[in-house]
Amino acid sequence: MKRMGERTVFRKKPKRSEEIMAVPRGDRRTLGYVPDPEHLRVSVDRRGRLKALPRRRSGRDLQQLGQRYIADFSVTIGAKGHRKKSGSEGRADDLSTTGMLVELPESVRLGERDKVKLRFRIPSGTMPEGLEGKVKLNASVVRTFETSGEGGVKRMAAFEFVEPLTAYFRRKRWGYSVYTASATLLAAIVFILLLRAESIIYLKYNVVLYLYSLIAAAFLITRYLFGALYRDVPINPEYTPGVSIIIPCFNEADWIQRTVISCMNQDYPIDKLEVIVVDDRSTDASAERIRGIVEKLHAEEERFATPERLKFTVLETNGGKRMALVKGVEMAKHDLVVFVDSDSFLAPTAIRHLVQPFQDPKMGGVAGRTDVENKYTNTITKLQTVRYYIAFRIMKAAESWFDSVTCLSGPLSCYRKELILKHAEAWLNQKFLGQPATFGDDRSMTNFILKTHRTGYQDAAICSTIVPSRMDVFLKQQMRWKRSWLRESLRAAGFIWRKEPFMALFFYIGLIVPIAAPVVVLYNLVYVPAIYGIFPGTFLTGLLMMAMLMSLAHLLYRKSRLWVFGFVFCLFYEFVLLWQMPVAWVTFWKSTWGTRETPQDVEAKRKKEARKKNKQKGIGIPF
Repeated sequence: MKRMGERTVFRKKPKRSEEIMAVPRGDRRTLGYVPDPEHLRVSVDRRGRLKALPRRRSGRDLQQLGQRYIADFSVTIGAKGHRKKSGSEGRADDLSTTGMLVELPESVRLGERDKVKLRFRIPSGTMPEGLEGKVKLNASVVRTFETSGEGGVKRMAAFEFVEPLTAYFRRKRWGYSVYTASATLLAAIVFILLLRAESIIYLKYNVVLYLYSLIAAAFLITRYLFGALYRDVPINPEYTPGVSIIIPCFNEADWIQRTVISCMNQDYPIDKLEVIVVDDRSTDASAERIRGIVEKLHAEEERFATPERLKFTVLETNGGKRMALVKGVEMAKHDLVVFVDSDSFLAPTAIRHLVQPFQDPKMGGVAGRTDVENKYTNTITKLQTVRYYIAFRIMKAAESWFDSVTCLSGPLSCYRKELILKHAEAWLNQKFLGQPATFGDDRSMTNFILKTHRTGYQDAAICSTIVPSRMDVFLKQQMRWKRSWLRESLRAAGFIWRKEPFMALFFYIGLIVPIAAPVVVLYNLVYVPAIYGIFPGTFLTGLLMMAMLMSLAHLLYRKSRLWVFGFVFCLFYEFVLLWQMPVAWVTFWKSTWGTRETPQDVEAKRKKEARKKNKQKGIGIPF
């Protein structure tokens, strides 16, 4: 509440969106994927069905095959081979790729090994992306039992599908997606090339504009080309170097426990992995939650050496994310350190995949892939889902082709410990135009590493993260990222020419194109129609083709219905996010986050309030 003269103003806090995401069913084993030192378990698959495991187990496959998700939708249970749509209606209680648990209606009597036909629709957000839609599958009853619920005793049946849902969707839908996306993607590229041929014809009329158009198209298409050619470094079973995972935390009470568990619950040798959580003087319940999960794991999972492998410390003062990370690195006992954001969750094989490129002694840092966890919350999170995937699977993969990834992203990245310690002081005290660099930590450290070493990307090293679901928070995040991108790109421009020549050209074009984009858009959409009365049909068609590249690449690789949001993101970028770039040009020295109470944010807030008070009094003071 504030008083402004005689008027009282109440400011409501913006309502927090309810995040929609797949909710895993709790398991009796908190660390179900950790290699068993006593060999009591023979398989990571909770049901022990090795036939469901693919030949090449990726982190995503392993997590999906063994994980059950809480479900709540109707299931029609009919006799096997019966073609009619009639049947009894049950209610799904949980669901995995290999089976489901269903609450049975009173009319249905089933016994073990009975064969049935199940029909249901998996709502978006119940399971991981790509596993949604109508399903008609034969199944057999594994067991039946009764349980007590709110409405009394419930009769339950556990069904096993004749084939995993991954195989079912691949057969029913994903094959068509691949063929359709591939053909349309090729057509879009050919069409873009034809449009650029027009640019060559008109080059004599406006050299700068049409040359920019040609360069931008070539830049984008080559990124998709090298992204398609990219391949992971395969797993060497004999290569398991020691790894210390560092989790810096500031006010992440909602997610920190899940983050810690995902980092501990890795399919990696126990004696080669430790987790260090560093709290940066959180003002919410984060420290409490961390202590709670640490005590739980120490007590319940002692057989996995958790007291020796899981550590927690609190900084004496709020020093920022970089300080928390450096403190964790100083505590680390292994030669490789992994940085994980406190709202990011690792797939069970993420670390095993992430370390493989370090078999090359010149490899200094490696980024994993980051997916969006809360993708189904609203339109804002859905468009970020497509953008994140393309940014990693295409853009970072293309850079990795040249061993020169320019941003080892914060949610999941691995470094050689000696390199972090070598650059720690410069990183902590980094300033730009006299202002402390408080964000862009990942890009900044990547520049230190990239100057002398190679950097790579592992697509199979998967984590998921919580992205902004409110427009104001999202826009502040994007502005912060643009400022750090501009600042660190200017730094990298001073040494990137020493890298592989094509990569260097790649980088400099990638620096010029986004900076010049607002001017080009204004020229095509405002100046040309206003002065010459020409409708910008060619420009808009080119924009549509670029959007198709993003959307169809997502459809090709992810087989997800969210691919259409690639079009939404491109339009949103052109008409909203693009215009943050001119603001970033003139404010990229700023050090405030806008979404976090850093010392710089507190000071900026104090100055803003002081200006408001003095303005009301009619006094102007310079800042």
